[in-house]
Amino acid sequence: MSGFLNDTIAAAATPMARSAIGILRLSGPGAVEAVSAVFQPKNGRPLAGCGPHRLVYGTLFDAAGRPIDQALATFSRAPDSYTGEDTAELQCHGSPAVLALGLEALFAQGARQAGPGEFTRRAFLNGKLDLTQAEAVADLIDAETPAAARVAALQLSGALSRRVEAVYSLLADLTAHFCAVLDYPDEDLDPFRAETMERTLDEARSALRALLDTYRRGRGLVRGVPCAIVGRPNAGKSSLLNALLGYERAIVTEIPGTTRDTIEEKVELGGVLLRLIDTAGLRETDDTVERLGVARSRAALEEAELALVLVDPRAGADEEDAYILREAEEKAGRVILVLTKADLAGGGGAAVALHGENPPPLVSVSAKTGQGLDALADAVSKLFPQGAEETDMLTNARQAEAAGRALEAVEAACAALLGGMPADAVLSDVEAAMAALGELTGRSVCEDVTSRIFERFCVGK
Repeated sequence: MSGFLNDTIAAAATPMARSAIGILRLSGPGAVEAVSAVFQPKNGRPLAGCGPHRLVYGTLFDAAGRPIDQALATFSRAPDSYTGEDTAELQCHGSPAVLALGLEALFAQGARQAGPGEFTRRAFLNGKLDLTQAEAVADLIDAETPAAARVAALQLSGALSRRVEAVYSLLADLTAHFCAVLDYPDEDLDPFRAETMERTLDEARSALRALLDTYRRGRGLVRGVPCAIVGRPNAGKSSLLNALLGYERAIVTEIPGTTRDTIEEKVELGGVLLRLIDTAGLRETDDTVERLGVARSRAALEEAELALVLVDPRAGADEEDAYILREAEEKAGRVILVLTKADLAGGGGAAVALHGENPPPLVSVSAKTGQGLDALADAVSKLFPQGAEETDMLTNARQAEAAGRALEAVEAACAALLGGMPADAVLSDVEAAMAALGELTGRSVCEDVTSRIFERFCVGK
């Protein structure tokens, strides 16, 4: 694919806002020449003569040739660059006016405005990154927790790609071996055996199942774990949301049913990024609007991976609280029982009343004073332990969908093999699995199978 992009793009790589440093970035065949036309090194030499991968100090000029800043410039030659093309950067002072004038000057030299993500897109098209690595660039930029940043960095380094490649390689070797035996019967090749095929398919199936099992955790790290705050009206749900966020996001009153819709905000708690969803109180009501809010609350609970079940111990735990707890345990799986209003007296036995002698993790908090919020953070961190996330994992729906189709195709191949279908019929499902994995990383199935045949077997000697 390399070489078919013949124009030069430019953009500000830093926000167009007042800051210490601003960066202008270019990529394409005219990148070095465009920067050389608007930048004069202090050493008097042309930029191209200063050598690649070096920072050169000099003066930046506008389109009319007037100096606008003292800046640093650097360039790289293809293919030894991020995009695989000639690239260049100007590091200016972070003035929006300087950046705008610098861009105008570069556009006057024939560069065009880059589109969203176009530098990384060119890196992918030129074979510098695969699709999972390109997605990791965006994940790294958007990372809201240290754990999310670490996972994105691992994915950018190729950890997920290598895991996918290991499965792809198994299937490609299997297909290449079959094609070689079929097309070159006179060659001294190992025969194609059903037992070998079965072992390979079992290994691929296990690997894909393990990979898909990482998706729930990976999605939570990047987007945040969906966490529903549920309970009866006036249990303190909105107050807890506000306390965790540190500002008044939800309206709080003494009137039951104030919250009529779900409110969603992100917060890091116990090292875990949570998508907190403040819900309407779960109860039967004749109020049409409140009833709609209750329906949305139930839908939020269906999607949650963690539920904070709030109980006001002063009111005493009753069957309605027990019902909400059972619903949360059934739908969300992970549950923390939160006794609210700890700054007020009463209600220490609510947990036992709700869940016998084996309650879920229990904390007592006060949204007013902050009491117990550290204990709540600790309970969350124990349910989502840190460290296990620092591995290669699927982090978005596109990856999971492609991996899921690959697994379905491998399982279909296993079923066809056990059903006595001929090898070529089984391998049609194997190729479907390879196509799905190819979509995950951006590979081409046919080219890979062909190249493996010629690389691994001495065909035509």
